[in-house]
Amino acid sequence: MMLCVLHRLLFLTSSLTFMRAERVDTQEKLILSSMGLSSRPKPSHQAPVPSLLWRMFKKDGERSSESDGDPCVVSEYGVRGNIVRFIQDQGSLISAPAVHCFNCVRKHLFFNVSVLEDVEQLSFAQLEMKFEQDLAHLGRSVFSVDLYGVRRTALKGVTHESSRRLLLSQSLGPGAYASVHVNLTQLAETWRTPGKNYGVQVEVHSSGELEEHASVGKVARTPELRASLVAVSLNPLQCRSRRKRSAAYYLPVTPSNVCKPRRLYIDFKDVGWQDWIIAPQGYLANYCHGECPFPLSESLNGTNHAILQTLVHSFDPKGTPQPCCVPIKLSPISMLYYDNNDNVVLRHYEDMVVDECGCR
Repeated sequence: MMLCVLHRLLFLTSSLTFMRAERVDTQEKLILSSMGLSSRPKPSHQAPVPSLLWRMFKKDGERSSESDGDPCVVSEYGVRGNIVRFIQDQGSLISAPAVHCFNCVRKHLFFNVSVLEDVEQLSFAQLEMKFEQDLAHLGRSVFSVDLYGVRRTALKGVTHESSRRLLLSQSLGPGAYASVHVNLTQLAETWRTPGKNYGVQVEVHSSGELEEHASVGKVARTPELRASLVAVSLNPLQCRSRRKRSAAYYLPVTPSNVCKPRRLYIDFKDVGWQDWIIAPQGYLANYCHGECPFPLSESLNGTNHAILQTLVHSFDPKGTPQPCCVPIKLSPISMLYYDNNDNVVLRHYEDMVVDECGCR
């Protein structure tokens, strides 16, 4: 008999655990959906965060309390947007020989722009190519870089001259680290059409001046390059002009049971999101709680409708409820995180922190 009861308790416990886990999964999906994410990111590795994104993240934190200005402008690039992605290159070296490129390195660069949602408007896309070797000791114009847009490819990445067009031809000048930036906004927009993303090809040629340095014992090898695509996009559903703060009179002390902001700190580690959220580790979200008693003082930020409702409630408490204590001023936050393609993303979210509460 006891064994039967134990089995029944174990069954009920496992069923409740399953139902609780299923409810948590549903809630997590709803929260992620409100954040513009179709699923919880599960990065395979944590790539280093570009220094530019760190600076932009800190700058967003400094301006989050300001009420003026457009929060959905990326000033670093001078375009509208609330999402900045560093999309990693998924291409590879091209081993097939080419007559015109006997002494050069050829690489196919491919960026998965399908990470952008359909609702997002691509504002800016810039290719960044960085060469890891020290070029200063090799003199001026040591390497030349040719970049081609690819219209179609054959097997093994072989591309005929008729199926590509030259986008850039540039010589690298002196400097400890050389880099090349190319605006690919129009081309990246075409990549969003299914079946139209063939990427780009880059050819790094060594010049005659490099051979001269090599003859006097200098290291003469073509530098390795790392490439990424900076994509700035705007999600119009999650971006709007910030409302200006309205002037009001605030009492220095208020009773504890009246409507006002209450402290609520959300720690991403507590919800198991620390593996994909880079920064912040948590934030002070706050919430509104309390009563809206008659008569409403100015400190409760009540509307005319709320004032009349509290008056009617004082005569008919059962038939007419009190106004609700709700947020009336919220401020944004920015988040750095990894997506499912191991890209580093900086995203701006409006209305995440409760600053003021009022009776409505």
